[in-house]
Amino acid sequence: MFKLIEPLPRSPIDPVNEVLHGITVTDPYRWLEDSESAQTRSWLEAQTKYGRAYLDSIPGREHICKRVRELLDVETYDSLQKVGRCYFFRKRLCGQEQPCIFMREGRDGEDCLLIDPRDRLSGKNVAVKPIRVSPDGRLLLYEVKEGGTRSGAFEFFDIQNRRVLSDILPRGCLRGFSFAPHSRSFYYVHEPSNSRPQKLAVREHVLGAPLEDDRQIFLPDPEDHLRLHIVPGKNRLGFLVYHFLDKPYTDFYVWAIDGSDAPKQLIEKAPYKLGPLLLNDGRLLAITDHTAPNFRVVELFPREGLEVDWAELIPETDVPIQRMVMTDTRIFISYVRALQTQVSIFDLWGKYLGELSGKKDVTIRLAEGSLDDDELFFEEESFTKPIHIYNYSTQTRETKLWSRRRVPVRSEEFDHRQVSFTATDGTRIPMFLVGRRDTLEGGPHPTIMTAYGGYGVPMTPQFSVFAAFLLEHGCLFAVPNIRGGSEFGREWHQAAKRRKRQVAFDDFLRGVEWLIASGRAEPQRLAIFGGSNSGLVVGAAMTQRPDLFRAVVCMVPLLDMLRYHLFDSAHVWKEEFGTAEDPQDFAALLSYSPYHRVEQGASYPATMIVSGDADQTCNPAHARKMLARLQAANASEYPIFLDYSRHRGHSPVLPLSDRIAALTDRLAFLCDQLQLAV
Repeated sequence: MFKLIEPLPRSPIDPVNEVLHGITVTDPYRWLEDSESAQTRSWLEAQTKYGRAYLDSIPGREHICKRVRELLDVETYDSLQKVGRCYFFRKRLCGQEQPCIFMREGRDGEDCLLIDPRDRLSGKNVAVKPIRVSPDGRLLLYEVKEGGTRSGAFEFFDIQNRRVLSDILPRGCLRGFSFAPHSRSFYYVHEPSNSRPQKLAVREHVLGAPLEDDRQIFLPDPEDHLRLHIVPGKNRLGFLVYHFLDKPYTDFYVWAIDGSDAPKQLIEKAPYKLGPLLLNDGRLLAITDHTAPNFRVVELFPREGLEVDWAELIPETDVPIQRMVMTDTRIFISYVRALQTQVSIFDLWGKYLGELSGKKDVTIRLAEGSLDDDELFFEEESFTKPIHIYNYSTQTRETKLWSRRRVPVRSEEFDHRQVSFTATDGTRIPMFLVGRRDTLEGGPHPTIMTAYGGYGVPMTPQFSVFAAFLLEHGCLFAVPNIRGGSEFGREWHQAAKRRKRQVAFDDFLRGVEWLIASGRAEPQRLAIFGGSNSGLVVGAAMTQRPDLFRAVVCMVPLLDMLRYHLFDSAHVWKEEFGTAEDPQDFAALLSYSPYHRVEQGASYPATMIVSGDADQTCNPAHARKMLARLQAANASEYPIFLDYSRHRGHSPVLPLSDRIAALTDRLAFLCDQLQLAV
């Protein structure tokens, strides 16, 4: 158990008082928002030393690390796409720090190495990922990232001559991209990092020419909080302009690549979501929630001088569309219905043709398709089955295994079941329970729990090495389908959105109470974990009911909900959370914001907060400030510490050795606090 090896680092209080809507709000650790100040860097160094003193002293770390390496160091495939007869993908071989980019000619051909990040001699944190292959199969666009930052540089590889071209888009965010039909140029929207703001525009770059000579194709009206995207097409491009005002609005333009006309605006300031697709035969389809909260697929018919006409192809159903992918002759639509993934198949005119066969309690994730090919790629996984990649041929209607992740777990020893509990308002909330067969029979057992509850994202069965290790050591794994997701339609999301966010946290806490009341768990051996929006859920749960938990792992979280929208580009989440600028939003945010719910003298569970400098999605200031406030307020004997890295961000691109070390730390922490024998 934890022993105070290092003294708790000092976190100076420098309060900033603000009056928001008549209420004085004090922020004692605003200074920790400056990530590069000498004071912050010194504080981080002291916190790292403090956390390591505890983590390195936990018995059994070597055994945990050995097992984690066995589970993580397996051959992996991802980012699969096809052009002509050639398949392009990313593959990591056993022992490699980062995956490489490969090509395979024909389904059964050899895997030919194209790009190895080690050749850059820039260290193990450099990762590469294929983005797009030109229509003629000659050029590959790929991204180069260093650490978990959201931004990267974009390079081009001549596949036939096996060389990197001199054309490079510098580090930033590539919001849209399309090769020209002849592949001698490309169109792009690029937001560079670490430079002066510039006007967002669609530009054309001719390969071999200087970037400063790029031709400007389309420039939207300049305004703050705007995003611009490209919809690729064979002979046309679509331009999507998102305005993040009081709510999101969308403009849509179409432009003929031959340049015979200026971009033509088809839709202006639409208050609904729109995902257009430009078909090769000139038709224009779109997925939209216009008059269809759960989304539908329509065909758009532009009319000169009049509003666009709509024709419905695939109607709305009782649950939201999760993803739509198209091939040359088929439309594939995925849904989550009764917590099961369903994939329906339609022709290009919306005629229903059947279902993509799937197994019970398995999540199907549509990956890639192409309007120029008859193959669809999709992934399958479950709580006990690691990711398998399949391809489906629309011509033969055959599904074939492409690859599977051979993680050495004894899946046959584990099972899952579904239970339900009653929320505070009487709603029945389902929950997955996963464990060894003997663990599922009764309790109490050491228990870990997570949930997401936001953005309409459903929680369906997924494989996790983190969970697999804990299941092997007798833990019960609980995943409640709290509101804020879309497991049961749009209403499930709306019930915990914006000013009603507390509903998600109440659902989560009721799930914990049910586990305890049913005798399956007990507070002294119960842990919760989550990252990103799920990090917000566990942060809210631990500050509202710290008595229910022994341990918390809170990763890359949102925690200061009064200021979240001021960091990076988080203002785009206004519809999901609201902002403190609105008085009604402010009241709701202040009531649950974990950073502001910390109480002096409260006894908090053992807490590990994970973040890093490279996180441009959930700014690491959330983690730094929360840790300082928790450490100062805590009256319990349990450790509260920070796991922090320069290279860690929101993107999962850390090298293998770093992932093994990070997962070893998290599991060692939970094994220590839950008293698991290792």
